[in-house]
Amino acid sequence: MATKSDPNYKIIAENRRARFDYFIESDLEVGIVLTGSEVKSLRTGQSNIAESYASVEQGELWLINAHIAAYKQAGVFGHEERRRRKLLVSRKELARLWQAIGREGMTLVPLVMYFNDRGKVKLKIGVAKGKKNHDKRETDAKRDWNRQKQRLLKQG
Repeated sequence: MATKSDPNYKIIAENRRARFDYFIESDLEVGIVLTGSEVKSLRTGQSNIAESYASVEQGELWLINAHIAAYKQAGVFGHEERRRRKLLVSRKELARLWQAIGREGMTLVPLVMYFNDRGKVKLKIGVAKGKKNHDKRETDAKRDWNRQKQRLLKQG
């Protein structure tokens, strides 16, 4: 990731719930095909990837159910808010992703959408496996214990 001092780097949308609901095994930065009005809308920060997922269909990678708000100044040249968007990835990576989701319980989850240091929109997707309820409780317990441990060390 780029440094904070870079004027072009900006997080657009983040899927915070993904790390709670899934075990993220690996992640990958991919490009995304957008129209002009979608990019303008993203510059104003009006998007949501929390309910979206990625899928390999007909030899291509697609982002499904991601919400990018309509850009009012686009008028009739606007875009559909929840359309399927093509993701750009190499054939080698696509084959690796196809094999990963072929295994039982694996899925492609968008983690963060951002403008990179060159001002291009990028999406970080994770190859993930769903957590059961007891796994989620265990994660919560570990997080709470780490917080309590930090408090105790701070009081010292």
